[in-house]
Amino acid sequence: MKRSKNYKASLSVIDRYKLYETDEAFAAVCQTAKAKFDETIEVHIRLGVDSRHADQQVRGAVVLPNGTGKTVRTLVFAKGDKATAAAEAGADFVGAEDLVEKIQKENWFDYDVVIASPDMMGVIGRLGKILGPKGLMPNPKAGTVNPDVAKAVREAKAGKIEYRLDKTNIIHCPIGKASFGAEKLMENFDTLMAAIIKAKPAAAKGQYIKSCVIASTMGPGIKINGAKL
Repeated sequence: MKRSKNYKASLSVIDRYKLYETDEAFAAVCQTAKAKFDETIEVHIRLGVDSRHADQQVRGAVVLPNGTGKTVRTLVFAKGDKATAAAEAGADFVGAEDLVEKIQKENWFDYDVVIASPDMMGVIGRLGKILGPKGLMPNPKAGTVNPDVAKAVREAKAGKIEYRLDKTNIIHCPIGKASFGAEKLMENFDTLMAAIIKAKPAAAKGQYIKSCVIASTMGPGIKINGAKL
């Protein structure tokens, strides 16, 4: 595979075979972000669980203390007072059956997070095949099915992220932008890791955190010493 000059320059900053301490890793990942745009820093955590079993699923949501650096567009399904509260909280789009129809007919996806009050799930259930594959279907575990839709909107805008296992038992999450600097990125990382560790399934046996790698959008992966997490 042909690599860019920036990628090769980033490789010279790190040792790909070393297990870095957390502070060293975040100092290094900021150095590897050499693109002309503000690169996103992502974390990839392999867990010692088997996602094929329902009792070993790891999924939840957490508000990062320093946000994600991304402007989040929220769509809320609610009626009456809850719809008013969602709009006042800063929701970008608020509606009910009208929005269901718009999504179905126009294949409309100008939003990043979908939130619903519990009484609306019957209405939006038929959007499962459309929103589900894109990870946008509201879910109680992620806090996006919530009787307090205004609170859910504020949290989404403040930098709430969802974490969940993929089929290879890895969690992939953005934790901020390179411009945040190492200290703020570490605060976000620590908050995410605390949530994932707290979510450890009772059925999980042996080593829970198998490996942890951080990387900028265009940069190489940096391995973190999982024994210290």
